[in-house]
Amino acid sequence: MLHTYEHSVLLDEEKCTGCTTCLRRCPTEAIRIRDGRAVINSARCIDCGECIRVCPHKAKKAVVGKLHDMERFRFKIALPAPTLYGQFDNLEEIDYVLDGLLKIGFDMVYEVAKAAELVSSYTRQYLKTEGVKKPAISTACPVVVRLISLRFPSLSDHLIHMLPPMEVAAKLARKKAREEHPELSDEDIGICFISPCPAKASYVKNGFGDYQSAVDVVISIQDAYFALIGKMKKEETVPSLSESGKVGIGWARTGGEATALFNEDYLAADGIDHVIHVLDQIENGNIPPIDFIELNACTGGCVGGVLTIQNPFIAKARIQTLRRYLPVSRNILSKEETEYIPDLYLFEDMPEYEPIARLSDSVIKSMRMMADIQKLRAGLPGIDCGACGAPTCRAFAEDIVRGRATIEECPILKSRSKK
Repeated sequence: MLHTYEHSVLLDEEKCTGCTTCLRRCPTEAIRIRDGRAVINSARCIDCGECIRVCPHKAKKAVVGKLHDMERFRFKIALPAPTLYGQFDNLEEIDYVLDGLLKIGFDMVYEVAKAAELVSSYTRQYLKTEGVKKPAISTACPVVVRLISLRFPSLSDHLIHMLPPMEVAAKLARKKAREEHPELSDEDIGICFISPCPAKASYVKNGFGDYQSAVDVVISIQDAYFALIGKMKKEETVPSLSESGKVGIGWARTGGEATALFNEDYLAADGIDHVIHVLDQIENGNIPPIDFIELNACTGGCVGGVLTIQNPFIAKARIQTLRRYLPVSRNILSKEETEYIPDLYLFEDMPEYEPIARLSDSVIKSMRMMADIQKLRAGLPGIDCGACGAPTCRAFAEDIVRGRATIEECPILKSRSKK
């Protein structure tokens, strides 16, 4: 069953000048320039935020919640992504951030880093399960999951059916709140994830397949940062609140999830172009035998998300400093606990979307359309200038065959015909 997809990356038409910068950088060719403005094809967009990152006019924006959206809940829970800790200069202890979240109005804080340590423990067991297709690909980055569904559907059965730490944290936090406050109903409890990227907000809106997220509101790390900065006082003594170690905090940067498996047979890649290159190699069978692949759409991992404040390399260095004096993990499960993976950590159905390479539901029609595209492509200039409003001549040829453009829109051919 194909699923619709609600996006968190949108265009502000008033700011767009049609400059083609985003056109050239979109990894799924989801953007066209029409009538001097960018147009985003919803069916192709993966909410990677690359267009937000590169747009010189700030015409692309992330649609996420605000702190005041939590006011409708009686009991408010914050789920800070470990990336949040790397945004603050001279932060000596994570407890200052957690205490600051309580000061800005949250009733409870549940670290996503803590959930990450639990997910790492169960992932180690998951990889030992008979029948798991190797290399197993992490589903922690929702951009990668949607990218595979749209562009590499043959690799869908390599995706791990483990929920991301954000989701596990939401479930465990709600359970803890109900146990400590039996007077509360589920409707009383609001769970807010503090996100480094818009894709996490899209995940909350869309879930995985038939699974719906346990998170109620997603706000940006930027918003949380500015709310926290005035509340965190270095001279104050704060209570010991953190329940995570090196493993959980390390999930903020590339390789953190993979190294937490204590298994050397892994590959970790970051940056959307590198991710696509790795997926191409897996699909073509040009990769050595390995157990696990961690892919992050953002450069540096989650520290490179477009909803962060700090340069990803600086944030990564700060995360490394914070990890230095932490225990390896504060959530070590016994051998008996990891023999069986609780349902709370798993999801059943992988989302299905229309693959972007599919031209038609009919094989015969698809073959004819492909032949027409190749014929048109051969007659185009081949310089991929973007003046037609498509990122490449090949994409322009496909637009023509699909009835979305006409050959007259190529200015190069038009100027040649006048000579």
